Amino acid sequence: MELATVQSTTATKHGVILEKTERAFEELGVLNPAIYQDGNSVHMFYRAAKKGNFSTIGYCRFEGPTTLVERLAEPIFSPEYIYEIHGVEDPRITKIDDTFYMTYVTYDGLNASGALATSKDLKKFKKKGIITPKFILHDFTNLIRKHLQNSSIAKILAFNVERNYPLAQMTIEHSLVWDKNVVLFPKKINGKFVALHRLFPSIQIFTFEKKSDLTVDFWKEYLENLPNYLVMEPRYKHETSHIGPGAPPIETKDGWLMIYHAAEKRDKGLVYHACAVLLDLENPQKVIGRLTKPIITPEEYYERNGYVNYVVFPTGTAIFDDLLYIYYGAADDKIAVASLNLNDLLTELKQNSHENDI
Repeated sequence: MELATVQSTTATKHGVILEKTERAFEELGVLNPAIYQDGNSVHMFYRAAKKGNFSTIGYCRFEGPTTLVERLAEPIFSPEYIYEIHGVEDPRITKIDDTFYMTYVTYDGLNASGALATSKDLKKFKKKGIITPKFILHDFTNLIRKHLQNSSIAKILAFNVERNYPLAQMTIEHSLVWDKNVVLFPKKINGKFVALHRLFPSIQIFTFEKKSDLTVDFWKEYLENLPNYLVMEPRYKHETSHIGPGAPPIETKDGWLMIYHAAEKRDKGLVYHACAVLLDLENPQKVIGRLTKPIITPEEYYERNGYVNYVVFPTGTAIFDDLLYIYYGAADDKIAVASLNLNDLLTELKQNSHENDI
């Protein structure tokens, strides 16, 4: 059954709530925050960029959705290892049982991978290392070769070939396939951690019992059967480039609500939007409902002008009363927030119910 074409749900924008400062670690921009809500407090862990686009993660706290009450003068989370020497980027945070799990992107100047860190108090984090597949392009191609007739799989390969061109052959031989936007569900399902990630241009899913399960053999088998793990592919006009997980999914009685980002190709470059999808509670690979248009699109000056123009990049949410607040990077150098009625959004998603997207 095809999606309905009528959509009335759009978010109310509350403007910029965090900007860069003259502090060296965040003088280039602040963006793409992880959010953890504890009652009326909103803990924000944001990507902070300094000149040269080297990233650390800063911390601040809000009372209510928008009132800033605390902001650290130094990063709370910084690069330590060679694979993240150029930056730790775009964190997301979930709490499972008594442990906080932060996923983030490691960047060494060439390769971007998804990594994991844990904390008991949101102050000190223990890095667990990269949790996404680490294969050079040649090996990755061999693993997915039998699926290249699948258009989505072919696009994954095409993107990584394009990304490495026209680099020197020696560089290409050491370049890994990019895997970004790792987002954990805030509870285990059937005793396993469940994560969404993005091998360009689609959203995939993987599960594991412990980090040590994510071995080379695990990822070889996974990639050899990659079509089995697809959750969503780009489908609409605002998704003509790619899509990716945004904020950690929210458990509701109707399903897992996920706010994701979509990139639209236009003549002057990409335009990033925030979008909404509803996934099945027991089988989150199954799409229950998906809106046909974005809920936030870059229309305001602060979303259209910045380090990268025309960007709305959602990475965290909080709920106050019946309002869902969506926190996002605006134009890649500031942080803004928008809200919409949660019940209205769920109702509209259910009205856009359809067969699994893949």
